[in-house]
Amino acid sequence: MNDKSIISLQDISYSYEKKVVLDHINFTIDKGSFIGLIGPNGGGKTTLIKLILGILKPASGSISLFNQPIEQFKDWRKIGFVSQKSNSFNKGFPATVFEVVSTGLTSKIGYFKFFTQKHKASIKKAIELVGMDEYVYENIGNLSGGQQQRVFIARSLVSQPELLILDEPTVGVDTENVKRFYELLHDLNRNQGITLLLVTHDTGTVTKFATDVACLNKTLHFHGKPGDYEKLSSEELSRAYGHSVNLVSHDH
Repeated sequence: MNDKSIISLQDISYSYEKKVVLDHINFTIDKGSFIGLIGPNGGGKTTLIKLILGILKPASGSISLFNQPIEQFKDWRKIGFVSQKSNSFNKGFPATVFEVVSTGLTSKIGYFKFFTQKHKASIKKAIELVGMDEYVYENIGNLSGGQQQRVFIARSLVSQPELLILDEPTVGVDTENVKRFYELLHDLNRNQGITLLLVTHDTGTVTKFATDVACLNKTLHFHGKPGDYEKLSSEELSRAYGHSVNLVSHDH
């Protein structure tokens, strides 16, 4: 662990009943990086995210967030989380973009509190950051899948997190908008200074935008630069995934 470390996992293992899902994981994410976390379904990616968010506790090993043991970490506003929108969002929900993004301030100001002008400015700034300022008062159900995901990112950004975790956010997003979505993440990382941890199957595209790639399938098979990942042989990729692999990209 070093002063730049935002997440540090030391010798982490986790099992569901008797099935080992994560086996002795050592994984560090430094401030300012953009990590693309890839691997097969059932490889432990979502479990790893739940451990980092404190939803699950490891069977063994230790986790540190912002150089603090997770058991002592209290400032969860530093961490934003965006899940798979398509699996959880009710498109008939009657709320505007502004109203949806404003819910990201609940943990900061509490429920049933009035928004000050400063709060309203923060909400509009987050919406502007994701390029949705012309839709501020549009009902979110009228937006495309890609636009909706931008709104959910804005909801996570409104509390000004230093780390943004995204669990397969392009599920349900049309192909045309996927590249724009990655360009947004690239901008948030490079120009806004937000550290990103992105879980994705879109391996071919993430290697174009991420600073680092981590391949997880029960153990951490690879963690390094995208260029080095792309040099892995088909045999090495097959060992990591447990089957033959083709790089998937929506950038075409």
